[in-house]
Amino acid sequence: MIPVNEPLLGERELEYVTECVQTGWISSAGRFIEEFEEKWAAYCGMKYGIAVSNGTTALQVAVRCLDLKPGDEVIMPTFTIISCAMAIVESGGVPVLVDSDPRTLCMDVSQVESKITPRTRAIMPVHIYGHPVDMDPLLALADKYRLAIVEDAAEVHGAEYLSQRSGNRIWRRCGGMGEISAFSFYANKLITTGEGGMVLTSDPRYAEKARSLRNLCFKSERRFYHTELGYNYRLTNLQAALGLAQLERFDEIIAKKRWIGQAYTECLKNIEVLQLPVEEPWARQVYWMYGLVLDESTNMDAVEFAKRLLALGVQTRPFFLGMHEQPVFLEQGLFRGEQYPVAERVARQGLYLPTGLALTEMQLEQCCEVVRNVLGAYAVR
Repeated sequence: MIPVNEPLLGERELEYVTECVQTGWISSAGRFIEEFEEKWAAYCGMKYGIAVSNGTTALQVAVRCLDLKPGDEVIMPTFTIISCAMAIVESGGVPVLVDSDPRTLCMDVSQVESKITPRTRAIMPVHIYGHPVDMDPLLALADKYRLAIVEDAAEVHGAEYLSQRSGNRIWRRCGGMGEISAFSFYANKLITTGEGGMVLTSDPRYAEKARSLRNLCFKSERRFYHTELGYNYRLTNLQAALGLAQLERFDEIIAKKRWIGQAYTECLKNIEVLQLPVEEPWARQVYWMYGLVLDESTNMDAVEFAKRLLALGVQTRPFFLGMHEQPVFLEQGLFRGEQYPVAERVARQGLYLPTGLALTEMQLEQCCEVVRNVLGAYAVR
């Protein structure tokens, strides 16, 4: 069985984790946390990094920093993980949805302005499966309507966007373009700490609030005195040691992921019934996951496609189901009657292939061969 993801850890990770064990710095303090926060923030072009326990908590902390009032709105894509909408709802806000761009699967930025109301406080672009959102139009809207940008950069470690605002062409890293951003370091991410996440910002007020929220809102002058409710969302020094070790070889990690994506495309490009990932001219994508969208003419949906691939030894994962189709939100009265045809289609026809950093060239070729075998007459060799 070729697993959908297998992380690749090395000697440096073992060295740093061993240091934590030998010195006793295994909890939520230690040199690796501070160094990981500083270096990841600097890498992404932000001033402050606040390490937290996972990507979901990073989103929760980031949205809490906005101080939403009940009924305040945040515009986001329907096609994403539930953590994005959950963070808004739990902060008292209302998620307002847009559909996906049919090429990149990221949010369709052309739909955003029509969703802005007097209650809108922020836009949450979610970079999907390794490809950046087209950020310049969103940044222009944020300026025009005085909105915050909360980037969900969980899936785009190291990806870049060619910004052309004010006539300047500048490559900017995802997670470094908004007021605040959130990252995940789950086991299948380009950098992993097992579980883990980080909030990035260049605003010292947001940084201070995020640090407080992740640590039960303790007061520096009086530890067990609370004026606000926070969380225990701390990352451990052990986890940060893993992340820092990978950051030291991050160029190699990005190169491997881009090779995986480009090799899959070369192998599968002639199969007309498959929509393959793209890389727009304004993007440097990192192929976090290599997603396929299967044409309906095959008389298969993603569930059936996945079953047939699994029977031949290739593990896959389904695409996200849109927020407007999630029973938990419909029961709360959200999104009733809303339709987003692109997100609905790719949710039913999409899955992603094995893309872990431990994937070998032989395994990749085997995956491609299995895809061809399953698609039979549709697969042009």
